[in-house]
Amino acid sequence: MRDPAPRVLAVIPARGGSKGVPGKNLAEVGGVPLVARAVHACRTARLVSEVLVSTDDPAIAEAARAAGATTVERPAPLSGDTAPSEAAVLHALDTDEARHGRLADVVLLVQCTSPFLTADDVAGVTAAVLEGADTAVTAAPFHGFLWRDLATGATPSSGHGVNHDAAHRPRRQDRPEDLLETGAAYAMRGDGFRAVRHRFFGRTALVRTDPARVLEIDDPHDLARARALAPLLDRNEAPGARRPGPGDVDAVVLDFDGTQTDDTVQIDAEGRERVSVHRGDGLGIAALRDAGIPLLILSTEQNPVVTARARKLRIPVLHGVDRKDEALKQWCDEQGVDPARVLYAGNDANDLPCFALAGWPVAVASAHEPVRRAARAVTTAPGGRGAVREIASWLLGPDLKSPHRP
Repeated sequence: MRDPAPRVLAVIPARGGSKGVPGKNLAEVGGVPLVARAVHACRTARLVSEVLVSTDDPAIAEAARAAGATTVERPAPLSGDTAPSEAAVLHALDTDEARHGRLADVVLLVQCTSPFLTADDVAGVTAAVLEGADTAVTAAPFHGFLWRDLATGATPSSGHGVNHDAAHRPRRQDRPEDLLETGAAYAMRGDGFRAVRHRFFGRTALVRTDPARVLEIDDPHDLARARALAPLLDRNEAPGARRPGPGDVDAVVLDFDGTQTDDTVQIDAEGRERVSVHRGDGLGIAALRDAGIPLLILSTEQNPVVTARARKLRIPVLHGVDRKDEALKQWCDEQGVDPARVLYAGNDANDLPCFALAGWPVAVASAHEPVRRAARAVTTAPGGRGAVREIASWLLGPDLKSPHRP
């Protein structure tokens, strides 16, 4: 019997109480709550099977579910100021095993307080454990000279060099590289973590990350800095405000009803349905296809009209799908496409899980308000009235010509 694929569980502890920054885990950076940013980084990471948010706060749970995570209620004894993160992760690990009948092979501890964590960081620590390490942690190169003040209440300030000899100041390139634990993401073997109940044991792999992205939010000043940096650092890692352009997207996935149609249906006496589509959308899809951009129609409805439209456009279709986000993740895996590089266009609540997964969630102008708020970009044209053609013009230019072809 073939061994099952490794199960990787990402756990995000997000309790409601925070003294340094009240309501911290729901504070927005780049227009997105911190808990949703952490969920997005995990859901778009390679190798991650499920994202579970452990919280005692109903509002955080609601935001986590909207971002596409599963939630577990965090018991009161694990929700106080002094409760360690490991305790919440162990509780989540036990809950997940009870739900799935199997202990996760790898469990991740991911912190909401690191707003610029990327999917690559999450995938990096995961891969390190799957490849043989017992634990892994994100770490950033650090070249500073550390000092410790040895002052006590009875003695004046006295500096002591921690990672250097104060009498010898070698150049940076002549010093050994130090690595700073970022506090963003940790990975552990599931069985080993349960046994020792701590995030570090055995061989620990250090997964290098960009030092420019290292920021932990512990007080209001940290939050202000994060909000100032978000326009510079977000790019594809979290929902933002700008439209995608050439080179930003590797694949396009389209909802059907309300996105490629105006969301109305005509039904004849025999019960056959008719919908209205836009010729300009067909032109835009053809241009994207000719440019070599992978395309997919993904629909909840099981309807012959969806199949007929996909056949006409000469692109693949998945319809009659209950969990569109799971189907999208599987399609991305099969195509070898990073979800963070996928543009997903939709209009209604059943598109929100895919919005949480795709790096470029796009709402058509006629989309429902919660969908518009969750989108990274919104078209000016409504669904069924040229919205898809507009998206194609973002990626290929107004003349719909790829920069890679004449």
